[in-house]
Amino acid sequence: MEKIKSITQLYDLLPENERILVDVLRGIIKETLPPSCKEKISFNVPYFYGRKGICIIWPATIPRGGIKKGVLLGFWYGNKLQDQKGYLQRGNNKQIFYRIYQSPEEINLEVIQELVREAMAVDSNW
Repeated sequence: MEKIKSITQLYDLLPENERILVDVLRGIIKETLPPSCKEKISFNVPYFYGRKGICIIWPATIPRGGIKKGVLLGFWYGNKLQDQKGYLQRGNNKQIFYRIYQSPEEINLEVIQELVREAMAVDSNW
């Protein structure tokens, strides 16, 4: 797969269901993060960072994400989040915790915003 350099290029590669999920998740994250945090394409997917990594959105279409279907929202330092509602899955990675979405209806706006704010707080303590 060639190196993806823009969101538009990424969207052009994705099937409609993944494109919608990525777009909704990006919107929530961008709306929740302060302007000091940035988005870039890294590993061919949207990656959000402040001082360090905050979260990543990985559609199944993009290789090396470890998922076969849907779109993964992963928190780089998920192991440092309280996640009191137990929303995130731990998987095999000791650091990155995530949630995989198959449809927009599964997206819980309030919980994601809470996790993004918590991840920002972790990031600001570096």
